Amino acid sequence: MSEAIIAEALRKTYPNDVTALDGLSLAAERGTIFAVAGPNGAGKSTTVRILTTLSRPDAGTAQVAGIDVLAHPDRVRRVIGVVGQKTGATPEATARENLLMQGEIYGLRGSALQRRVDELLDRFQLQEAAGRQTSTYSGGMRRRLDVALGLVNRPEVLFLDEPTTGLDPEARSQLWLEIERLAGEEEMTILLTTHYLEEADRLAGQLAIVDRGRIVAQGTPEALKSELRGDAIEVGLAQPVDERLVLAPLQSVGGLSEIRVDARTVRARAENGASAIPGVLNALERQGVQVSAVTLARPSLDEIYLRHAGRSYADAADAEMEAA
Repeated sequence: MSEAIIAEALRKTYPNDVTALDGLSLAAERGTIFAVAGPNGAGKSTTVRILTTLSRPDAGTAQVAGIDVLAHPDRVRRVIGVVGQKTGATPEATARENLLMQGEIYGLRGSALQRRVDELLDRFQLQEAAGRQTSTYSGGMRRRLDVALGLVNRPEVLFLDEPTTGLDPEARSQLWLEIERLAGEEEMTILLTTHYLEEADRLAGQLAIVDRGRIVAQGTPEALKSELRGDAIEVGLAQPVDERLVLAPLQSVGGLSEIRVDARTVRARAENGASAIPGVLNALERQGVQVSAVTLARPSLDEIYLRHAGRSYADAADAEMEAA
């Protein structure tokens, strides 16, 4: 069996008819980093909770390391590591004490446990601070300790639920390097959830983009981006406009495709974006539309999300924040 994680048609509804998962299916190959990316509220954490036996789906099946999650949750727990969004460390305890307690939970004792704790403290550059209460740690140090706690039992599959949220750019980059090392050197299967699309693009060998409890796109980051030909043009408008006012003039501009008008933003694709921009600006100027900004970019996962979800990633994130 080449897949370390298989989920099929998972459904989960919370009170007040809140649909968290709407038939979600995915398969992660062994020894890879598989990213589940999407805005907050898309269903990422619910997926992790089901796969790590913390929640049961209303429908669907799942296997982790070849073990049925619903039929044998105790066996699943022995072969996985989990790093949740909130720290799993006891703040009043030191890093060493936290790791010792975690090891004892998994049945480690004596010199074997001491060796494993020392190994993890060294790996995550926590040896000098090992005797300090973790309440005194920086955000980056706490996150490194959380990952170390998830690795005490040498899991076959490691679940990282939004591990870099709230970290500064330097701490985030350091954790990215460690995640890559885990997958590369130890051939560990890692399922990573994130609402940072650039993080998924950087780390993932395979990627599933989730929106409203459904997977809207799945594949390698490069394969997904290869769906998009040419450059992306985005034009910010000084005032909201009626789509009907500008759509026809823009459609007459040579080389443009996938034109979208959304109040104060015009988006389109072009084989040669630099050559197409003057025509776009002229078409808008003839309609009396004032432009506030123009950007040109190569294909990105943001555009993949827009194509498959029907809304921009920023709009989806804003909608979830308002709902919360």
